[in-house]
Amino acid sequence: MLADMLTLTQALHDEIVAHARQDHPDEACGVVAGPVGSGRPERFIPMFNAARSPTFYEFDSGDLLKLYREMDDRDEEPVIIYHSHTATEAHPSRTDISYANEPGAHYVLVSTADTDDAGPFQFRSFRIVDGQVTEEEVEIVEAYA
Repeated sequence: MLADMLTLTQALHDEIVAHARQDHPDEACGVVAGPVGSGRPERFIPMFNAARSPTFYEFDSGDLLKLYREMDDRDEEPVIIYHSHTATEAHPSRTDISYANEPGAHYVLVSTADTDDAGPFQFRSFRIVDGQVTEEEVEIVEAYA
């Protein structure tokens, strides 16, 4: 059941996929911030995978603190938290679910498994609240209305 929908621009979609391709075979991770309460992803923020792993991602704690201070100063919040799966489908793992602590965010997964440099890439979005995972529709637009 698709309970919600993520709307994002083609440019943001392409930046997320490009980051996943660039960091492959390690998992890529990052955030797309938007104005508090808007639900609109606007500012692409690629992060460094401190785990440097093809099967796990971890935000650097110093980078994460800096990011949250910066978003607070700009009246932003994390609208999308994204990462890639390099060997499995784009679906949250048990670890992903256990680390999901932003109930208002869209959790985007890009799978770079079984693709060549041109794609196609699985690009899926989920809500993860209290351990419950719900996939949602993704709408890609040229610009926000």
